[in-house]
Amino acid sequence: MYIGRVSGTVVATVKHEAFSGHKLLVVDQLDPTGEPTGAYDICVDTVQAGAGDRVLVIDEGNGARQILNRKEAPVRAVIVGIVDDVQIRD
Repeated sequence: MYIGRVSGTVVATVKHEAFSGHKLLVVDQLDPTGEPTGAYDICVDTVQAGAGDRVLVIDEGNGARQILNRKEAPVRAVIVGIVDDVQIRD
């Protein structure tokens, strides 16, 4: 699981039926200070996130399929929340 920032949308005219009704978003992974790490995932959006939103991502296939209530699907990363604030103690 990680915090990321939505940086784009993936448009596919033909896609697996498991993605039906869901947006696919490009999410840049952030480090604890909020800076991009250079890594990214294409995520299934379950929370109506948009460009620039900080989001919580589950990037483990089995957990992602459970969230989508699918026993089998080509899914690895799912956006499960929009992050309002992050507080890190010294």
